[in-house]
Amino acid sequence: MTEASTDLRTRKRFARRQWARRWLNWKPVLAVVLVLVLLVGTVWLVFFSSYLSVTGVDVHGARLLSDSQVRQAAAVPEGQALARVDLERIRTRVEALAAVRSADVSREWPDQVRIDVTERVPVAVVEIAGQLRGMDADGVVFRDYAQAPPDLPRVVTGNDTGNAALREAALVVAALPADLAAKVDHVEVETVDEITLDLRDGRTVRWGSSADSDLKAEVLAQLLVARKAQTYDVSVPGQPTTK
Repeated sequence: MTEASTDLRTRKRFARRQWARRWLNWKPVLAVVLVLVLLVGTVWLVFFSSYLSVTGVDVHGARLLSDSQVRQAAAVPEGQALARVDLERIRTRVEALAAVRSADVSREWPDQVRIDVTERVPVAVVEIAGQLRGMDADGVVFRDYAQAPPDLPRVVTGNDTGNAALREAALVVAALPADLAAKVDHVEVETVDEITLDLRDGRTVRWGSSADSDLKAEVLAQLLVARKAQTYDVSVPGQPTTK
C-alpha cells in the first residue's frame, strides 16, 4: 500500500469524524427547528386555517323547541375556526330561551358545534292574562297551552302575585307526593306565605310557604284519614289544625 493511498484514507476518516461531530452539534438545533415548524403549523391549522372551521351545529335534546330555534338563538359563527368559537357565549344565548333549563356546548371535531339542551318540565299550569302557561319547579313560566293538561295541577294567582310567590307555589307543587297531587284540583297563591290547596272533593288545605313541604305532606296525609273536616291547616306542621 502506497503512502499516498494511506494518506487519502486517513483524510477521509478525519472528514467523516468531522462530519459526525458537526452532526452531533447540529442535531439538537435541527430537532428544535422541526418542533417549532410543527408547532407553528399546528397552531395555524387549528386556529387560523379554513380546514377546521365550523360548518354546522348539532342539536340534541330539543323537544318543545325545534332544532332551528336553538340554532338561531345560539348564533354559532359558521366559517370561524372551531377552536376559536366562544362556547360560553353560545351556552348563555341558548339558556336565554325560556324553555331551556340548561345547555351544554362542546366542539365536535373536525367542524361541528354540539349543543345538548335540557328543557324545562312543567309541574303546573298557571293562567296569566287569560293565557294558560306551563310552569316548572323553579317557578319559571315557559310555554303556552290551548287547554290545561289533565295531569297537571292548576295554579290560581291573585292580581298582585309576584314571581317570588310563583316560585313558592311551584316548589309546593313539585314537593307533593303523587297520591296527594291527584287529590288537588288547584293551588291558590296570594303571597309567598299564603298558598292554599283546593282539593277535588271541595276541602281546603292551608299550606303556607314551601318550607317543610315534605313534612306538611306527611302530616296532611294522616289528617285526611284521621279527621273529617272542611279546612286543614298544616302551615305549621308541628301544630296542625282542622275546622
